Amino acid sequence: MLKRMPITPEGFQRLQAELDRLLKTDRPKNIKDISEARAHGDLSENAEYHAAKEKQSFIEGKIQELKTKIALADVIDPAKISQSKTAFGAKVKVLDIDTDEEKSFFLVGPEEADVKNGKISISSPVGKALLNKDIGDVVTIKAPARTMEYEVLEISFE
Repeated sequence: MLKRMPITPEGFQRLQAELDRLLKTDRPKNIKDISEARAHGDLSENAEYHAAKEKQSFIEGKIQELKTKIALADVIDPAKISQSKTAFGAKVKVLDIDTDEEKSFFLVGPEEADVKNGKISISSPVGKALLNKDIGDVVTIKAPARTMEYEVLEISFE
């Protein structure tokens, strides 16, 4: 049995929008491209035809992947979560005790993780360590490069 994946309403809308674009724009355009390339004659040496068929395979694979992700999505609205401890959907401001540097993380599901934008998966080492913590709690995260200690400074749900 496949496991449900937590996702924010915004993340779910992005998946649906991408699926919608593939079904209503990319797939029909690709079908047109294949039929135009087929009209050019000999398919064995027709690079346009082979490229269009390859793109068709990619589009169909992506459509199936998105349909699966949408079917397994467990949409959780952070605004409806108990706001006393860190949880899925929380924005957590921490202090790196070693470097005295403040960082902010947005705890999301694996589908929405985007480290460059501060969105970390609740299944990542940092995400797991930060779950269910109070302001003032100190967490220790063992990473391959170093062991980090973060003090939780703020918790907000937007």
